[in-house]
Amino acid sequence: MVMKQEVVVIVGGGPGISASCARVFVREGMQVAIAARNIDKPVLRELEKTHGVLLVACDAADEQSVVDLFGIVVERLGNPNLVVHNIDGRTREIFRKPITQAAAVDVLDTLKNSVYSAFLVGQQAARCLLQNELGERGRGSIIFTNASAALKGYPNSGAFAAACHGKAGLAQSMARELMPQGIHVTNVPIDAAIGWTQEDGSRAHRLAGTAEADNMADPEFIAETYLQLHRQHRSTWTHEVVLRPWVEKW
Repeated sequence: MVMKQEVVVIVGGGPGISASCARVFVREGMQVAIAARNIDKPVLRELEKTHGVLLVACDAADEQSVVDLFGIVVERLGNPNLVVHNIDGRTREIFRKPITQAAAVDVLDTLKNSVYSAFLVGQQAARCLLQNELGERGRGSIIFTNASAALKGYPNSGAFAAACHGKAGLAQSMARELMPQGIHVTNVPIDAAIGWTQEDGSRAHRLAGTAEADNMADPEFIAETYLQLHRQHRSTWTHEVVLRPWVEKW
């Protein structure tokens, strides 16, 4: 009997977690679609060329765009088995802004891009996954990438803390509603800078510098964790796992 290839939807495309997830999932025999506002990023076009990834233009903060995304994936690849929401949500204008200086419009954009987009993607993912057959690993998985701001509100980061806390609450509510129906929902706060591989082979973060002695999270191993979460037996599902490097202060 030929097993159907699993279908993965990754929402939010870039050179870090999304690209690493695509490579790991394709290596495991899965069909992968990546959704992003800009699908012409070099890393995404390279994944399309080398790994056969389906690229779909999508504004995850727009309901119709998200509905269209899942329609395209179902039509081109089949019903998804795993959906990863990997959108930070911060805009450059809101980054490290004191509460007295944060513009309301930038706060709203942060909430729309993060927790609101997570709701839209989670809703469509749930509708699709509920159509899958129920097996020992359930009907499929929804994974929300989150940040340390989901656990602690930092100074000068009110909008992002609100968005991340909201995303964590959304994930928990969805888990309690959907896990009894066979859908594994996980929230993954990453308490670290994420250093992805550069052209010279080093790993670096645009603000935190170059990684040394594994002091930054490696997106390849984040992707491995996501794969493990998706493959967990339904008798031992994890709802929340916090990832941080061994030297991270917390």
